[in-house]
Order: sequence, then structure tokens, then C-alpha cells
Amino acid sequence: MEPASLENLSVLYRSADYIVVNKHWDIRIDSKMWFEKQTVQSQLKHHFPELADPGTYYGFRFCHQLDFSTSGALCVALSKAAAGSAYHYFKERLVTKAYLALVRGSVQEEKMTIDFAIGKNTTEGKTHMMCIEGTEGCENPKPSQTDLTVLEYGLYDGDPVTKVLLQPLTGRTHQLRVHCSAIGHPIVGDFTYSCRTDNAPYRMMLHAYLLRIPLEKEPIQVTAPDPFLPSLDSKWVPQRTLQTVDVIVESVLSSKGVEESQGEAEESGAAEERRSPVESEEQRAQCQQWLCEWALD
Repeated sequence: MEPASLENLSVLYRSADYIVVNKHWDIRIDSKMWFEKQTVQSQLKHHFPELADPGTYYGFRFCHQLDFSTSGALCVALSKAAAGSAYHYFKERLVTKAYLALVRGSVQEEKMTIDFAIGKNTTEGKTHMMCIEGTEGCENPKPSQTDLTVLEYGLYDGDPVTKVLLQPLTGRTHQLRVHCSAIGHPIVGDFTYSCRTDNAPYRMMLHAYLLRIPLEKEPIQVTAPDPFLPSLDSKWVPQRTLQTVDVIVESVLSSKGVEESQGEAEESGAAEERRSPVESEEQRAQCQQWLCEWALD
């Protein structure tokens, strides 16, 4: 990708209610700092001034967050109603997200679930960071899980790295970065969670690849092109491929589709029961008794 600029905004999806953009790395979604002129908000205002909502502070409503250093699919709602609808799906954990990352070292387990509770780091000098339960200064840790699948092994600038697909099953601040660091494989270029040592790469290698929001009226499913390819970054040299991202994502979406179908069937059955309850003679008699007592009262 080219350096971030007001003009350089890649739109992955657009409708009357939503826009999904491919966020650049090292750019904030929004900022109240007068000197930060370059944000995703300012890019959207530059390209779509007619869509900005004067009733909001920034003009656009983001359905979720991406870190400053993370690139990839970012969904923007174009109305209060659209934002509320999307919020429901995020809140109920019905959204499917998958990230691509290059991590340091060779991850031995080809598939794993990383399960470390994450809390706020209260240690002096680290209050901008999160931490895993059990570490010094970790306050109010909450359950957090991430599925990791190995895609490729290779070298980045001569050092061993692994390309992985990460699926956050919960949504904690810095979750993927903290979890990768916790298993001894920090994300390439993550200066914060590498004990401030990994500063050579031009960016942090974390990218929001897949976003699926199963909205009832307008299901959204987009992928943001993989930026971790040798053709785009010659320092990345794959040496052994285990699985392709397309195959893994297809499997993820298939399993998610089955879960949603089962959920819809259960919801439909529950709704049908609510609409047409089967009432026994005993229940009818109890109901009549209650009505009589209520009327006398």
C-alpha cells in the first residue's frame, strides 16, 4: 500500500447504510488533537463530504475499532439506525473477524486456542498497555480467547517468522497483540509488546483480513487484500506453506453459517412456541383463577 494520505482511501464495500474501507496502517480512526490532520475520519470527509452527519462530533460512526498500527477492513455506519443495528451484532458476538499476521519465530502448534485473561497494566510506564492475568500490575483481567492457525513458515529480513490467521473469540483491547506476545511469538513490528525492541520493520504486521456482519437486511462480508506477500514486501520470504488463507476462511465461514442456521432454527422454534403455546387444562384453570383474583383486587 502507498503511504497514508487524504486521497489514498480504499473502499471495499458501500451501500446506503454502510461503508467498509481498507484502513491504512499507522493512521488513527479519529483524533481530537489539532495536529493530527490525517485520520480515517478526515479521509472519509474528504471523499464523501455529503455523507458526514453534522449531529456527530466527527461526522461518521465507526462500528468497531482498529488499532493505530493495524490495517484492514473497517466498517462505518452512515446513520444512527445503521450504527445501532451493527452494534447489536458486535455486542452479541455474531460478527466474524479474522486477521492475518506475521509473528516472530516458528509456531510449533499448527492450530491452537490461546486462552489468557487480559487486563489493564497499571505498572508505572506501562499504563498504555494491556497484560495477561498473573503478571505484575494486571488489573481486572477478563476472559479472552483467540484461535490461531498457521499458514506459512518463512523468513522476514532473514529472521524466522510464521504467517498465521488469528480469530478473536472475544474483543479485548490489544487482544491479538497481547496473546501472540504471551505465547512467545510477538507480532513482527510490534514495538509495544516486544519490550520496545522490534522497531526495524516499516509497520506492525497485523491486518484485518475478513469482516462478516450477518445483518438481517444487509449481510456484509468483505476481505481486505492480503498485504503480506513477497510481491509487496521483498523482505518476507515464505519457505513452507501449510494451508492457504482462502481454504481456512472458507472453513471458518462454513462453520459459522451452520451455527447461524441452527441459531435461526432455534429462534424460529422459540418464536413459534411463543405465538402458539400449547396450554393444558390445568394451566387454563390456573390462568382463569389468576384472572378472577386480579379482577377482584
